[in-house]
Amino acid sequence: MNKFKVALIQEKLSKNIEDNIMKYINLIENAKEKGADLVVLPELYRSHYFCISENPEYFDLAETLPGESTKLFSSLAKKLKIVIITTIFEKRSTGIYHNTLIVIDNDGELAGIYRKMHIPDDPLFFEKFYFTPGDTGFKPIKTKLCRIGGLICWDQWFPEAARIMALNNADILIYPSAIGWFNEDNENEKKRQLEAWITIQRSHAIANGIYVISVNRVGFEKNPDKNLNISGILFWGNSFVCDPFGEIIAKSNNYDSELLLSEIDLSYNEKVRRIWPFFRDRRVDFYSDLKKIFYK
Repeated sequence: MNKFKVALIQEKLSKNIEDNIMKYINLIENAKEKGADLVVLPELYRSHYFCISENPEYFDLAETLPGESTKLFSSLAKKLKIVIITTIFEKRSTGIYHNTLIVIDNDGELAGIYRKMHIPDDPLFFEKFYFTPGDTGFKPIKTKLCRIGGLICWDQWFPEAARIMALNNADILIYPSAIGWFNEDNENEKKRQLEAWITIQRSHAIANGIYVISVNRVGFEKNPDKNLNISGILFWGNSFVCDPFGEIIAKSNNYDSELLLSEIDLSYNEKVRRIWPFFRDRRVDFYSDLKKIFYK
């Protein structure tokens, strides 16, 4: 298929896993009714963003692969004949946990996984406490719809990840995300952060001649650690789709839950790459320094 419709589910999440799951089942079914062929959920769809604090009890939220999520979405994808993408808190082994993207094909089969490669560690984003860096590399996942370059949140700031996915023949780049502001930030700072987040992802679309789909959560989640003088995270939404020219063709707002739909035309990748032949003009013979952490 050259053309298909994608649905981005921008949603508020709670600590109640069952409520979140039922909400997503209803939204995925609604997306199918609206003609979606592919549905993308935000990062760590099952629960609140537990990485807001370092708490060993939150490891109880992890699940195996295959497990509850793959069983649920495999059944739903097969029934609706729709591709479903989400991320889970994966328990790979005792003491080894990952932030893992799963792709369920429209026949209900697990098409593939991607384990988050870049792991942040910032105030209220304590992901290194929970996640082992991934080992899957940047390999597209083939579905009956297209080849999906699945990446996760912090990965979206790294041009190397997007480039390798595109060179590996991904048709689209998809970034499930959980990113937001602190209430203590002023309005100018909030604007700067949001614009940087959108700009870096649009740049991946332009540099690689490829569609980019970014899906974020919304809503305020409270910081439970009173020793850290930040009230919590206000997830900023702004889920969007941009085309291979970097133009935003669909976008949500800052605060509302939304089912956002957009059409993807994969033939446009080819058209853009013909007029902007960045892949042709790369000088790979002089890029070896990229393997260095620093030049000194």
